[in-house]
Amino acid sequence: MPDFPSLQWFEVLRDAATADPEWEHFGQIDCSMGVAVGERTFKIVFEGFDIPEIAEITGDEQAADLDFTLVQPADRWREMLENIQANGKADLQHTLNTLDLESPDEFARGDDYARRDLFYRFNQTLQDFFDFSSKFETTFA
Repeated sequence: MPDFPSLQWFEVLRDAATADPEWEHFGQIDCSMGVAVGERTFKIVFEGFDIPEIAEITGDEQAADLDFTLVQPADRWREMLENIQANGKADLQHTLNTLDLESPDEFARGDDYARRDLFYRFNQTLQDFFDFSSKFETTFA
């Protein structure tokens, strides 16, 4: 039972996703994504069907290396993940797309619009990635 947010949680998520043949259903993905939860930011690198790097990062310089960062308060992340756990996948009110559209601030953030656009290009695969969290129990720090 890994705690969210933590490096271990994202590693368990990666393992659940890449072990499942459905992971390759939407095709390859190439981007470096950040996930910001409060003061913590996690870097997740996608290359093809692999996820070769997951790390906790600090500082603006490291965040500048990311294509985009998904940013929302810890309670919104928890609500999304609990919804995924309850339903096996996000319902329509808890998808990354809906969170982005309904966020009063930018949900997908990045200085370079062309790089940030990768969030929209790979949105469904990123949703599938988070939906794999239904495969294991999550606790919250």
